[in-house]
Amino acid sequence: MNKPKVIIVMPAYNAAQTVKQTLDDIPKGSYDEIILVDDVSKDNTAQVAKGLGLKVIIHEKNKGYGGNQKTCYTAALEDGADIVVMLHPDYQYDPKLVPFLTGLIEQDICDIMMANRIRTRKEALKGGMPFYKYFFNRCLTITENIVLGLNLGEYHTGYRAFSAKALETVNFEMCSDDFVFDQHILVQAAACKLRIGEIPVPAKYFEEASSINFRRSVKYGLETLWILFRYIMHKWGIVKSEMFRPKTSKK
Repeated sequence: MNKPKVIIVMPAYNAAQTVKQTLDDIPKGSYDEIILVDDVSKDNTAQVAKGLGLKVIIHEKNKGYGGNQKTCYTAALEDGADIVVMLHPDYQYDPKLVPFLTGLIEQDICDIMMANRIRTRKEALKGGMPFYKYFFNRCLTITENIVLGLNLGEYHTGYRAFSAKALETVNFEMCSDDFVFDQHILVQAAACKLRIGEIPVPAKYFEEASSINFRRSVKYGLETLWILFRYIMHKWGIVKSEMFRPKTSKK
């Protein structure tokens, strides 16, 4: 059996200070290619990444976190990826988990793997997660599990791996260009009955790590509830949406 091609994608914004540290901690031999997409950073992220030998795509205008992911996944699929890992280059997540995320996909146990930051409340808060984010995370995760019929420990991590099959099935191009993209693609995956798994990961919060403020967190939470409402309407046949249908489905 041929070894699957693993491509790591890095949606980047002002990551010049942390991208090398992130790259250095990725286990050697666990990937075939890294693509960094720079979303009009105000620092020299793109130049640093090129100097490290990464393939770099530069947006001409800022497309947002979700818009950046769309470019990442499209580029990875065009380069023939069998498995795509999204790893933020801000060193918030532990890069050493890459082979563990890809392994369960390679063995055809899961279609999507996520790194769960909340193994315990104490560990999450000790790592620097603000309490309000922890609280909203727990409330939204419980709600999503109930609505989607899943049993995941966290939906809001930014460290994920996808099989090419998963990305070719969901209509991720129809997802938001904002932070709620992460929730849109998971709701789509649940609607398409893809298999989602997770493993624990320690996460760090520091000045260079990307994070959204309280106001944007509230907006994100409300948008998450809205996409769940739309999913319910679709599932019950009240308002059908192409967003939740597999790309191959014409029904």
